[in-house]
Amino acid sequence: MASSGRRRAVLLVVVVVVLVAGAVAAADMAGDRAALLALRDAVGGRHLPWDPSAPTPCGGAWRGVGCSAAGDRVTELRLPGKSLRGAVPVGTVGNLTALRTLSLRMNAISGGIPADIGGCVQLRSLNLSGNRLAGGLPEGLFSLALLEKVDLSGNRLTGGVSPEFSRLASLTTLNLDRNGFNGTLPGNLTLPKLARFNVSYNGELGGAVPASLAAMPASAFLGTALCGAPLAPCANPSPTPPPPSPTGDSKGGGKLSRGVIIGIVLGGVAVLVVALTVGFLACFRRRATAPRSRSTTAAAAAHDVAEPITVTVARTDMDAAVKQSHSPPPPPPPGEGNNKLVFVGGAPERPYDLDALLRASAEVVGKGAAGTTYRATLDGGEPVLAVKRLREVSLSEREFRDRVAAIGAVRHDSLPRLLAYFYSREEKLLVYDFVGAGSLAALLHGSFITVVFSMDVGNGEKLDFAARARIALAVARGVAFIHRGGARSSHGDIKSSNVVVTATRDAAYVTDYGLSQLVGGAAAPPPPKRGAGAGFGVLLLELLSGRPPLDAAPDGGGVDLPRWMRSVVQEEWTSEVFDAAIGNEARAEGEMMRLLQLGMECTEHHPDRRPAMAEVEARIERIAEDACRNASGSTDGSRSMSA
Repeated sequence: MASSGRRRAVLLVVVVVVLVAGAVAAADMAGDRAALLALRDAVGGRHLPWDPSAPTPCGGAWRGVGCSAAGDRVTELRLPGKSLRGAVPVGTVGNLTALRTLSLRMNAISGGIPADIGGCVQLRSLNLSGNRLAGGLPEGLFSLALLEKVDLSGNRLTGGVSPEFSRLASLTTLNLDRNGFNGTLPGNLTLPKLARFNVSYNGELGGAVPASLAAMPASAFLGTALCGAPLAPCANPSPTPPPPSPTGDSKGGGKLSRGVIIGIVLGGVAVLVVALTVGFLACFRRRATAPRSRSTTAAAAAHDVAEPITVTVARTDMDAAVKQSHSPPPPPPPGEGNNKLVFVGGAPERPYDLDALLRASAEVVGKGAAGTTYRATLDGGEPVLAVKRLREVSLSEREFRDRVAAIGAVRHDSLPRLLAYFYSREEKLLVYDFVGAGSLAALLHGSFITVVFSMDVGNGEKLDFAARARIALAVARGVAFIHRGGARSSHGDIKSSNVVVTATRDAAYVTDYGLSQLVGGAAAPPPPKRGAGAGFGVLLLELLSGRPPLDAAPDGGGVDLPRWMRSVVQEEWTSEVFDAAIGNEARAEGEMMRLLQLGMECTEHHPDRRPAMAEVEARIERIAEDACRNASGSTDGSRSMSA
């Protein structure tokens, strides 16, 4: 009897425990449900059509909500690009105590990060990037010991970068870029697992980069006043002078005697006189020798007419701003300019002339408003050249030569090298290195594009997202380099038909730079630029959507990509945004969203709101690195970023 009584007692305890656990679970889910509905009412409205009558928010009933395997707690909340607006109140997100992933990126959420964020004690991933959050970071954020990824980029957060981040020992990603953080980075910052870090474009951050972050790429610190590895060394502070003697006695080193002061003044005057004399002599010598050098160059060119005609340009490279010679290049020998190629920057290694170029086997590889491009292979199989036959050039020969010399001076790995030109009354030719297999437009859209292309790769061949990110990076590097040439330096015609991709997809080139200054009217220089051009933003949207823009399909098959993208994002985030060829790449979803956000920023109606190309280049570099790392499963994506 006693044994039977004990069994009944144990059974009763088990039943009570199960009932209590069920009641607790039901209460927890009821709390999660209430928190979600409060969040919807605060920031969601019609953009979160959650049905309150649904028995549970789990199982896909409420879009963006994920639950535990038992279905008793909300563990994921992913609402990117849902047009959420307003502030997140206390008692909503902070009450989701089992939440492991929170992503509210690419919305218009304002106010501050909720003060009760520390209630999400199970949180591993927090992404609030691309919103309008302001103010400092709440203390509760630093109590989330399980956090692995934090992305707060692209907001309006202020204050210092707290040393309390060191409490998040599991952190692998910390993105704080494009905010208003100030002060210095904490020198004792210790995050042993940190692999990705970014504080770029926080203009008021200064001081030395902590030793624990010295291995991060320089792009992680662009747009700040920081110094030290991996950036330029910090300037050594001036030594602090010794304090004056408290007694005021000159013997103690406090005050200088009158004789010493007079000596210092006379010495300074003498140094100034010597410096002015040296500067005057150097200036006089430069003025005396410059005309002689110019006349000597012209005389040598006129004397040796058998050599190829060349135009010497002030070459620029990847690490220098675009420069042009202040004086025009020497003219070609009299009577020679109308029947010979003029080589830009020096004669080729294997000499060839106009006759050899005209005898070359050629095929059309592109037609556009500026002219027709041919792939020309000289006798013997090399070199292979790209020859552009220009149309509607109204410039004089001298104007044409000067502008071509300026174009040829711009050298970068993402720009085809201009080798030579030919000018006559009937024909104007530009000769480049042949760099690629075909245009990006033909790769993305195949035969749909009306421009004629002859390619070594199949029309419409699929490009994965990592390849598209590398192409975007190569184009961004070339355009950013052009922009560094000054306020009026711009490409003027960025579009997918002016991007050439190699057959191996490991490099891309921006073609037709400067042609807007040669063809048509070609009189007015491009207007001063403010940030990235809208054309570049359209190119990013075209890469992501796989849809041709309006100017690529004059028969009406193109899309106003910025307007279409914004309409889709405004109504509801759907898979229609991304090209079907990349839409199922789940590992790249985050990077695709980041590139989409950047494309939207670059197509802002007001140019002043567009990011600068230097910032665009840095952001795409990080996106491409992450995409290549995810695609290869590697922890280091830098090896894939040679494009």
